[in-house]
Amino acid sequence: MSKLKVTTISDPDNDNTALTIDTSGNVTFAQSVDLSSGISTARSADVVDNDGSFDLNAGTNFTCTPTGNITLTFTNIPDGQSGTIVLVNTGGHTISAAATTKVMGADMLTTITTAGTYVIGYISDGTNVRVYNSLAQQ
Repeated sequence: MSKLKVTTISDPDNDNTALTIDTSGNVTFAQSVDLSSGISTARSADVVDNDGSFDLNAGTNFTCTPTGNITLTFTNIPDGQSGTIVLVNTGGHTISAAATTKVMGADMLTTITTAGTYVIGYISDGTNVRVYNSLAQQ
């Protein structure tokens, strides 16, 4: 069994101690922490964005019903965000990808250009967003 050592974690902005873990594994916070509400997964309604430009600060899940050709574009790209886009392409509009939108699979853009409803998954790395898709909803 390994031994614990005293560890201090400081706020990088002002070097004040944020918490300390002692040799017994006890954690002491420098300020009170309210855990009364518990920890939950953030949920929200889909963000509607029909022009194919998805602001990742606006939410994680989107719905897009284009009325013309669009380019899948993401703005405010954080590191590690993932989510889905429900693409309702009833008009069979051409879907292309911006330079920072990395398409996973050679046929993805061709598939989602065909009229239908698709689920597009994405994950961001702080610079680019990788996208992948389902087949058309039956």
